[in-house]
Amino acid sequence: MKVFRHTSGFRKIKTPVITLGNFDGVHLGHQRILKRLAQRAKRLGVSSVVYTFDPHPLTVVAPHKSPQLILDIKDKTGHIAECGTDALVFARFTREFASRHPREFVEKELMPMSISEVWVGHDFSFGKGRAGNVEYLQTLGRELGFKVHVIPAYMLGGSVVSSSRIRELVKAGSVEKAARLLGRRYSIKGTVVRGKDMGRSLGFPTANLKVSSELIPANGVYAAFTTIDGQTYRSVLNIGTAPTFGGKACSIEVHIFGFTDDIYGSKMEVAFVRRLRSEKAFASKDALVAQIKKDVERAKKILGGRG
Repeated sequence: MKVFRHTSGFRKIKTPVITLGNFDGVHLGHQRILKRLAQRAKRLGVSSVVYTFDPHPLTVVAPHKSPQLILDIKDKTGHIAECGTDALVFARFTREFASRHPREFVEKELMPMSISEVWVGHDFSFGKGRAGNVEYLQTLGRELGFKVHVIPAYMLGGSVVSSSRIRELVKAGSVEKAARLLGRRYSIKGTVVRGKDMGRSLGFPTANLKVSSELIPANGVYAAFTTIDGQTYRSVLNIGTAPTFGGKACSIEVHIFGFTDDIYGSKMEVAFVRRLRSEKAFASKDALVAQIKKDVERAKKILGGRG
């Protein structure tokens, strides 16, 4: 898949089928659109193009409403590529870009490619003040000579699969439910930094993770798979303030089973499997150690012998 960081280069792609949107999370609903787009392009013998934005539009037009992103650009690119599309363009979203009338957006951004078809979700909107909707896009299509395909909402368990719903689930600690909507486990990334060695003093050494990801699950203890230098390990982690010791600052401490290597400064990714319990203060250090042992044994059963 070719990736373009501006809109000039990809205009050399002629008569493609194209889809537009933010695609944060690249969840099951997004995947359905992208895979259908790729299949359609293959049948027509043309290229499939995914047109998205960087940064997220709300960070420009309404920063106070800007969501915590599910994926960074690297992972977003990777998951889109897995759907089989030919090209991905990140249009730089600015205030000037946001001020464009929907018609101007279509005429200046899309028509230079002589687009043949546009595929969008049922709730797609575009242009200044999000004035353009699916119906207006269809009107422009009839006038300017391209077809518009509207994909209905993807339903799972009686609810619409959406990025906002996934954010709600992650923030509530419902990582299993979020995984079902994503089609994969939710994960966060960061760098291992020095902490207070509190876990080591309890007999459970931990890696203190300084996260780069925006969306963090609710405080609590989780069973997870941790990846370092391409190797994946079973682990249990705590997100919280260590209330037993009167902590105030929130931290993420990862205990990797049977792992003793020095990994300070290493990049780490943690994929959440299940929330084991909420964080709480214990009456004593011994009571906390006893609970951690139970957490570890339960996590091992959940994670099995897999890496």
